[in-house]
Amino acid sequence: MQASPRRAPAPPNTFWCARPVLVTGATGLLGSWLCEALVARGADVVALVRDLVPQSLFHTGAAGSRCTTVFGDLRDGRLVERVLAEYEIDAVFHLGAQTIVEHALRDPANTMRSNVEGTWEVLDACRRSGRPSRIVVASSDKAYGTQPQLPYQEHHPLAGRHPYDVSKSCTDLIAQSYACTYELPIVVTRCGNLYGGGDLNWSRLVPGTIRSALGGRRPVLRSDGTLIRDYLYVEDAAEAYIELAARAHEPGIAGEAWNFSNELQLTAADMTRRVLAACGRDDLELDIRGEAVHEIAHQYLSAAKARERLGWTPAHGLDEGLRRTVAWYRRHLTGGIGLAA
Repeated sequence: MQASPRRAPAPPNTFWCARPVLVTGATGLLGSWLCEALVARGADVVALVRDLVPQSLFHTGAAGSRCTTVFGDLRDGRLVERVLAEYEIDAVFHLGAQTIVEHALRDPANTMRSNVEGTWEVLDACRRSGRPSRIVVASSDKAYGTQPQLPYQEHHPLAGRHPYDVSKSCTDLIAQSYACTYELPIVVTRCGNLYGGGDLNWSRLVPGTIRSALGGRRPVLRSDGTLIRDYLYVEDAAEAYIELAARAHEPGIAGEAWNFSNELQLTAADMTRRVLAACGRDDLELDIRGEAVHEIAHQYLSAAKARERLGWTPAHGLDEGLRRTVAWYRRHLTGGIGLAA
């Protein structure tokens, strides 16, 4: 009997190899992991950075030394336009924003300037240059505001009411406007709460709880513990952005908004206890302050559209994501800063 011919190995995926990419907000949690994933694929990444943040994962990991860094404000549209032309940018990931809800409550004007003005300046630079063939704009689940029906689905109206939520509703609508009016190849992402190694905003639940647990202190909850959220591991979010960007030109994908979520809903108190368990400190009691104001009580996403039309599912469950996250912080807080293995 004649042997079947051996199937040739699948060719390597070279889509991102040598492709010029601009990332705004590169030193943030998602930006750092996204840059890491892009350079690993061979992309030529240009990072637009406002401030030097030496302890950020962007600088302490491998990405910073392998990216071209341009210092400037994303609200400087002429600077963005120059970068697009000078580096012949083909793909834009617009992540740059003020991302802390409490900061938005204290300083709404600067949050609006960063998140709203920054978005239209970046997108108008893209329009004027005519260069990028794919643009990913980071919105948020907060853009939906309070909805009578959950989970959030992409067809739900954008109804932010408080400063941060409104800034993300505006970001989202501006992106949709440029996609519709100028036929820019824009896709919009809406994720749940991201967590993972490299988040140095200690007021956030996951890094704050880990730092407290590793130091033997009770973790502080600003809320009353009943707020319901979903949590997405940052490496899964980075992969979602990359997969979506690669297909951003396709009919039925271009101009659309996309939810990304692991579709697991937890109260803030339950999530804190899961983090404590991952740290091996579930003996610690929660310090529940009940001080948070203007927070959406219940918010979580359906990722059915991404699952059915993109074939996307998260690669990490909550327990695995927390294990990797805690491992990163153990190294970071003891001086061995680096990426999770």
